[in-house]
Amino acid sequence: MRRLRALGEFIWEFLIGDDWLVAAGVVIAIGVTALVATTKVAAWWILPVAVALLLALTLWRASRTS
Repeated sequence: MRRLRALGEFIWEFLIGDDWLVAAGVVIAIGVTALVATTKVAAWWILPVAVALLLALTLWRASRTS
């Protein structure tokens, strides 16, 4: 049971890490990409834009608190 708990804690820390907002943003971006991919609109650009916006948000929040 201890190993199972350690594995769960590792996975949580690896996926969520320090900022749960970024993890949630990536999940939302993947969902939006999947939804757009079912239409005739090109969906390749959604994830790069989302990552750039999430990076900017993270840098803005970090610079504001320092």
